[in-house]
Amino acid sequence: MAAITRLLKPSPLSLLFKQSLSTTTTAAIVSDIESHHHHHHLTPNFSDPKPSRNFQWVFLGCPGVGKGTYASRLSNLLGVPHIATGDLVREELSSSGPLSRQLTEIVNQGKLVSDEIIFNLLSKRLEAGESKGESGFILDGFPRTIRQAEILDEVAEIDLVVNLKLREDVLVEKCLGRRICSQCGKGFNVASINAKAENGRPGMSMDPLLPPQHCASKLITRADDTEHVVKERLRVYYEKSQPVEDFYKSQGKLMEFDLPGGIPESWPKLLEALNLDDSEVKRSAVA
Repeated sequence: MAAITRLLKPSPLSLLFKQSLSTTTTAAIVSDIESHHHHHHLTPNFSDPKPSRNFQWVFLGCPGVGKGTYASRLSNLLGVPHIATGDLVREELSSSGPLSRQLTEIVNQGKLVSDEIIFNLLSKRLEAGESKGESGFILDGFPRTIRQAEILDEVAEIDLVVNLKLREDVLVEKCLGRRICSQCGKGFNVASINAKAENGRPGMSMDPLLPPQHCASKLITRADDTEHVVKERLRVYYEKSQPVEDFYKSQGKLMEFDLPGGIPESWPKLLEALNLDDSEVKRSAVA
C-alpha cells in the first residue's frame, strides 16, 4: 500500500501542548485549533525537517469488538507501535513520573482522565517515537470525542481511520463470555457464538478462546461484564462515537469494516480491505 505522506505541520508539538494544557477554556482551545487547522492546510510549511511517517492510523470500535487484537496484529505486521491510551495511563501510574500521583488520585476516585493528561502522555509518546525513527503508529480506541479528534489533528496527520463493527447481539454475548485468569491476568472467552442469519444479516459463529488447564480453575468475570452494564456501555459508546465517525467521514478518512466472524474469518478480509498482503508486507519490511 502506497505510503500516504503526512502533511507537515509548522507548529511544534510542545507548543500545542503548552496551549492545550494552559488554563484556556475548552471553547478557546477549539477555536484556536480551528484557526490553526485552516492556516496549516492553506499554507503547509515544507521546510519542517521532520521525516514523513508511513502509517498513522486510528482504530475505532465499541468495547469488546476486538480493536486491541486487530491493532496489535497489524502493528506486528507493519512494524509500527500499537498505542492504546489505557496502556499509556497504566505505564505512567506504575512509573514515578510527574503525573503518576495525580493519576492515582483520579483513578482511585473512579473519575475519567482528562483530555489534557491523555494528550500530554500521547504527545510525549509520539515525540519519543519520532526521535527513535518509528515510521508511524496505530492508535487504539482514541479519539473518543470530537474535541479529542480536533486536538489530535494538530498533533498528527491521521491517514486512515478503521471503524470495526460487529452485530450488537454478538457483541453482548462476547462481552458476557469474557473471563480473566486471577493468577496470570490473561484474558479468555468462554462464549461459543452461533448467531443465526436474520434481517438480511449473515449468520456468524465464533469459537470460544478457552484457557489452558492451569488457568481454568482460576477464571473470574469482570464485575462490570453484566448484561445491563454491557448494554449501557454500548449505548454510551454509540452516542459519543457517532460524531467522531462523522468527523472522519467528512475528511474522507473513515473505513467501515464489518467483522464477518472471529479472527480466522476476519483477519484475511481486513488485510484485503486495507490492500495489505501478509507476505508482501513482510517482504517490504525486510527490504
